[in-house]
Amino acid sequence: MLEIAIMIEGQNGLTWPRWQRLAAAVEDLGFAGLYRSDHFTNAEGPDKDSLELWTSLAWLASHTRRIEFGPLVSPVSYRHPAMTARIAAAVDDLSSGRLTLGLGAGWQEREHTMFGFDLLDVKSRFSRFEEGLEVVSGLLNSDQPVTLDGKYFQLREATLLPRPARPGGPPILIGGNGEKRTLALVARYAAEWNAVFQPASEFARLNARLDELLEDGGREPKSVRRSLMTGLRFYRTKKELAEGLEARKQTVEELRKRGIIVGAAEEIQPQLAELEQAGLQRVMLQWLDLDDLDGLRLLAKIVL
Repeated sequence: MLEIAIMIEGQNGLTWPRWQRLAAAVEDLGFAGLYRSDHFTNAEGPDKDSLELWTSLAWLASHTRRIEFGPLVSPVSYRHPAMTARIAAAVDDLSSGRLTLGLGAGWQEREHTMFGFDLLDVKSRFSRFEEGLEVVSGLLNSDQPVTLDGKYFQLREATLLPRPARPGGPPILIGGNGEKRTLALVARYAAEWNAVFQPASEFARLNARLDELLEDGGREPKSVRRSLMTGLRFYRTKKELAEGLEARKQTVEELRKRGIIVGAAEEIQPQLAELEQAGLQRVMLQWLDLDDLDGLRLLAKIVL
């Protein structure tokens, strides 16, 4: 059965009170998990509150008991991967093994410029990302000291102590749709592939391609969980749907072509079922209104 989780954009005004209310609601309503972005800012202004990722996840680990959680995704461009591995192992232990460690190369130019981080060109960015994955996977998986002489990161007889309570530490998730770079990295390093904004037909195609890459690399395709982070335009009635789309000058067809789940209450479930038929195991629905807990309750009633 398709698992339904919630994803929020932390840079869209996330504060402690909002995070605490959302966490309690997601836990109590029966969603599978709560995930959030890891950004300093939005790609365009105005800037809003943005609660720091790992601090918020440490709180979540100790104030929830059931839901899975993690970043979608945490870039290696503004945290050293050794530090990310160290923090992630501790947060996973604190949660009794509920963290999924989403990692990425970084993409948003504005936040990197504002805070003095080097984003790099695309080719170099992915080279750095692959090195970062080597660092994280090595430190989490190896009980022996790790040495790495990379262009971007270097380790000298490094051991992560205490060792993660979960063998291998939290599972690594890699997000993205790129066939050449991203899926190849998923096949080599990840326990979960997280596609982004994909309609069912395109997800099925990419999913099949990942199966091929995993088999070529000697891995069982079932060893990698398949998830999708996508937008949600959820309205209570068809009248509200029509009014909402008209105000935004959008159409149902346009949004669904972009992979966004859109519709009135009873129209959401068939779209999720189509994704499940395409091989999806978990969907992270993007919930943009951080104060709309009533809407979240209605969504839970419809889809769970």
